[in-house]
Amino acid sequence: MHPLQAFILGVIEGITEYLPVSSTGHLIVAQRLMGIGTAGPESKAAADAFAVCIQGGAILAVLGLYSKRVIQMIRGMLGQDAEGLRLAIAIIAGFLPAAVLGILLNHWIKQHLFGMWPVIVAWIVGGLGILGVSAWRKKNPAIGGGKELTELTVKMAIIIGFLQCVAMCPGTSRSLMTICGGLLVGLSVRAAVEYSFLLGVLTLTAATAKDAVDKVKDAGVDPAYNTLFGGTKLMIHEYGVLPMAVGFIAAAVFAALAVKWLVSYLQSHGLAAFGWYRIGIGLIVGSLIIAGTFQA
Repeated sequence: MHPLQAFILGVIEGITEYLPVSSTGHLIVAQRLMGIGTAGPESKAAADAFAVCIQGGAILAVLGLYSKRVIQMIRGMLGQDAEGLRLAIAIIAGFLPAAVLGILLNHWIKQHLFGMWPVIVAWIVGGLGILGVSAWRKKNPAIGGGKELTELTVKMAIIIGFLQCVAMCPGTSRSLMTICGGLLVGLSVRAAVEYSFLLGVLTLTAATAKDAVDKVKDAGVDPAYNTLFGGTKLMIHEYGVLPMAVGFIAAAVFAALAVKWLVSYLQSHGLAAFGWYRIGIGLIVGSLIIAGTFQA
């Protein structure tokens, strides 16, 4: 992998991880356009491991931007901040549904849904869902929509957590489901976005740790790489250290920029533009596949 390719993938991961457009779908398209991960099982396993590596950069960006909230939750769990404890409990409650269903359904999803057509369908359906939520909020501006993060209850968090489970399907977008879930249970736009980001740190960290163990196990690669850190070893063997560093840093920087921009944008413009974008990219990629210019 050339460092420029690593930079491009890092930028894509950073921008799309927290926007409601699906980072997985965009990375799949970008990797295939650049011919990354297409040369056999070891090539694919290395590409998958690289995607996990740069995801860590996006996690680091949110930890930096919301460090005060993270410290507040840590203080809460140590019995020093009641509000921080309530938020920590709400984050854990929102994470539990995905943790349980992820263990039960992860293998089936990877076997049946990791392909371009499921991603395209998820892009379009998710786009229509965004437009539906946007229309509903316009017609019902007085319903909920004003609660702050401190008012989030465990019940509300669990509802958002179950909606997050839908995002286990590639192309759906975890941010899409959690932001829309937050809005539907009555959070303000800022609170829904902040909760989505904080919940994402826990969810993505857990998913990244699990992927670090599982990515290479069932890929049919050299047994020398079939260990806890096998994916990292294989990735270094295939690409070297420089592309990993470039991708990680690019993902962190662009995730931070995307997060700051999204909070401001959604408060004045809403989600509708993302709905149209998802529908558009789904139709474009689908048309390219039908025309034979892009491999499904």
